[in-house]
Amino acid sequence: MQPETVFVSLTPGGEDVARRLKGSLGGQHHGWRPAGGVDAEVTAVAEHLRTCFAAGQALVVVGSAGIVVRALAPMLGDKRAEPAVVAVAEDGSSSVPLLGGHHGGNDLALRVAEVLQGRAALTTAGDVALGVALDAPPEGWRLENPEDAKAAAAGLLAGRAAELSGAADFLAPLGGRVVRRESNGPVVLRVEGAEPLVYRRQDFVLGVGCARGCAAEEMIGLAGKLLAEAGRSAFEVLAVASIDLKSDEAAVQALAEHLGVPAWFYPADVLEAEAERLANPSEVVFAEVGCHGVAEGAALVAAGPGGRLDAEKMKTANATAALAEAGAVVPGSARGHVAVVGIGPGAAEWRTPEASRLIAEAEELVGYGLYIDLLGPLAAGKARQDFPLGGEEDRCRYALERAGEGRRVALICSGDAGIYAMGALVMELMARDAAAGGVSDAAKRVEVVNAPGVSALQAASARIGALLGHDFCTISLSDLLTPREDIVRRLHAAAEGDFVIAFYNPVSKRRRTLLAEAREILLKHRPAETPVLLASNLGRPEEALKRRTLATLEVDEVDMLTVVLVGSSQSRAFETGDRSAGADGWLMYTPRGYAKKLKGEVA
Repeated sequence: MQPETVFVSLTPGGEDVARRLKGSLGGQHHGWRPAGGVDAEVTAVAEHLRTCFAAGQALVVVGSAGIVVRALAPMLGDKRAEPAVVAVAEDGSSSVPLLGGHHGGNDLALRVAEVLQGRAALTTAGDVALGVALDAPPEGWRLENPEDAKAAAAGLLAGRAAELSGAADFLAPLGGRVVRRESNGPVVLRVEGAEPLVYRRQDFVLGVGCARGCAAEEMIGLAGKLLAEAGRSAFEVLAVASIDLKSDEAAVQALAEHLGVPAWFYPADVLEAEAERLANPSEVVFAEVGCHGVAEGAALVAAGPGGRLDAEKMKTANATAALAEAGAVVPGSARGHVAVVGIGPGAAEWRTPEASRLIAEAEELVGYGLYIDLLGPLAAGKARQDFPLGGEEDRCRYALERAGEGRRVALICSGDAGIYAMGALVMELMARDAAAGGVSDAAKRVEVVNAPGVSALQAASARIGALLGHDFCTISLSDLLTPREDIVRRLHAAAEGDFVIAFYNPVSKRRRTLLAEAREILLKHRPAETPVLLASNLGRPEEALKRRTLATLEVDEVDMLTVVLVGSSQSRAFETGDRSAGADGWLMYTPRGYAKKLKGEVA
């Protein structure tokens, strides 16, 4: 799923332009604070633009191109992966694609200009001089060899001899530059001195079925053989289709990825509606999955009304495949997707690009309301389901079941989703049997992606220096899920092992004694002056760092938003001249032994 386009107005004068563009092209309107009725407020321009850009959202910014360039310059790297960015004059008179010209930027600038009755100032040579981007055919077409498009465009611009075989409306702007030839095969553009460019229309659906655990190589090999015998190219395939029971089958997903097309899935009763059109109906298949044919049925369903079977079912020991020529295509459901996302402690700059991208691609956000609010512009315009603290199992179950319906869901967690967060609970629900409170079979088939984040213990250590510079452990002091005696046993073990310790869930309104007990246990094994850090609201405006020692640690200074780092016997604290550093000018670290190594005491 492609993230929505974001129309950003940087000044009050650009609000109307952004609103018009959203109304005509769809997407979101993000506006400066005084603007009303926006999907998200822009309170810090550079940070806002970088957040959207990192998430892969196409940007149309109504305002100065220079502002956009300066904001995004530090993030530029791979032009093949960057989203489209278009700058639009405040009066709508011109639109300039700044980035991603051949990844939708030029087309987006043209559509913006059409809505605003302005002019698109395209700067890529092919688009300006030729009127077409040879390496970016429109939807429904594939170019077999995009790596050769640059040489072909250069040849055309140099006036070399060129020939176009076959008909393709999108190449009409080439006009008198090419000699036209009739052809019943693919559309081929031949330019002197360059490899021929081969364009194919995506007119076919590949239906497949397989036994559980079928090897990807077997499925891909069968598809290749079927296409070859049918005289069709892999570039003519628009989708892979199958029964929904196979949505989690690795071989089906691998085939779709190999072909570079989506995988669509349909319920058995929908496939069974095509039983009369099957060339090879099977009672065995019907008894197994509830329809008389998977490969042929899925191909015909996806091909839609007017579609026809082009190649009958072919099979190997574990796989089947069939090909249908498309009529009015009927897309199926994609495989459900849950992104378990760790967004870090709260600051946008601590959120990974992967996390931002997965959030932008999600159709629905699920989580504790505060964590979703921390996403700022990434949450704008998205469906969201908020759950209270204590509703952890409910939110994980909801996310999995929604994904089981074919949706893309992002389960939002603070810090790292795999550290005292929802990652483990999602796995647990998928592993449970239904009788033991597990999720539905459809939910068990969804794809789960875990996106790591910056944990609170990492952020706290970084803020204070390097307290986690040597061996450390984490202990949750919440006895809601862990027996108290287990927590106490771990406290003794960590104290005896002289680990730096990060305490999560140190206290709550009800739980007030375990932190004090932990302090007393630790004082038996390490000095009273052992450095302690109390870090709360990390990465947020309310961030607070307090330097203490093991002897001066007081429970009443700690709340649920605080992570407590306790040094080992080797940890040190020292004062600097910079009062803004660490905790009021104090930094902490745990040496790793480099001093001994420098003295030659360590081999």
